[in-house]
Amino acid sequence: MSVSPLPARTSVAIVGAGPTGLALAVTLAEAGVDFVLLDRQAEGANTSRAAVVHARTLEVLDELDPSGTLSAELVARGIPVDRFRIRDGARLLAAVPFDGLPTAHPYALMVPQYETEAVLLARLRALGGDVHRPYEVTGVTQDADGVTLTTAGGETLRAAHAVGADGMHSTVREAAGIGFAGSAYEESFVLADVAMDWAPGPQEVSLAFGAAGLTVVAPLPGGPAGPGTRYRVVATVADAPAEPDLAFVQGLLDERTPGQARVRTLAWSSRFRVHHRVADRYRAGRLLLAGDAAHVHSPAGGQGMNTGIQDGHALGRALAAGDLDAYEAARRPVALHVVGLTDRMTRIATTRNPVLRAVRNTALPLLSRIPALRNRLATELAELHYR
Repeated sequence: MSVSPLPARTSVAIVGAGPTGLALAVTLAEAGVDFVLLDRQAEGANTSRAAVVHARTLEVLDELDPSGTLSAELVARGIPVDRFRIRDGARLLAAVPFDGLPTAHPYALMVPQYETEAVLLARLRALGGDVHRPYEVTGVTQDADGVTLTTAGGETLRAAHAVGADGMHSTVREAAGIGFAGSAYEESFVLADVAMDWAPGPQEVSLAFGAAGLTVVAPLPGGPAGPGTRYRVVATVADAPAEPDLAFVQGLLDERTPGQARVRTLAWSSRFRVHHRVADRYRAGRLLLAGDAAHVHSPAGGQGMNTGIQDGHALGRALAAGDLDAYEAARRPVALHVVGLTDRMTRIATTRNPVLRAVRNTALPLLSRIPALRNRLATELAELHYR
């Protein structure tokens, strides 16, 4: 492929062209701030872990494109779902509706991450920007006047500021000397995209509690030819194969949601470990962090990519306004809250203590009937209180 040459200098160097880096680049492009967006991959991935875009993120897309075209394009590629249901096996414990939320987007949009990246990239290109690929940043040094980035190929780029949107193993965070406090969950997580017959149907996101682990089933647009609807399955598993096959996924669902699922085909699958960590700081001089470089957590609730896109938008505005201290003050508390919320959700869902399970299964149906509590949980999941 043809590699676009790097300029010698820029105002903001963004390392990582995932959803966070793209949102930051679009925000800077809108504000007329010069930037260079680099990514080590030759092209964007066509598989992804993230599969939900929440209401607040869709509002951010509307801020990035006030015509509404950006959010409308993404909605056209996904499936709007207006309820989230919690079960213990097949037993319904609680329903969380999104259709009453005070937003122009009262739903959770089920859409693969690569589609979100595609619409953000199209917007960036419409504004005259693009991604420089493949450039792997291997060195980052800062001085009083700026930052120098060095790539694996020996190229250098000088910038006034550099942003690490380069994931959990961030080169920028390491260069900044910023700690990443937290730990890993004992269980691994299995992720699989399947076509299957699913009794609850494609009108909801299902979260199943159980002593064996947490299981999330969510509808996805499109899918392979043949019978069944496409779904994303995410589950905690004590000991999973590196690439779970159809039989493994079927057995997992049979155990945790008995009689609910018949898997027809497996599109792809993976096993990964999940950490819950937050960077000690979001800024060290001219180096800044956003997205997974700044916070990682359980996929329960689908908060990760959404929080990262909102980081990118907030950081872009802070860079344009020259008020970088405001960025950490606004966004790090959000990350601490999200990490805490998803950790509690994961531990409540996976408790093996029979007394705690009985209390949970008795309390949730009662609490979910209280409108104020039900609306609060919907607002938390939709991230609307982070406006």
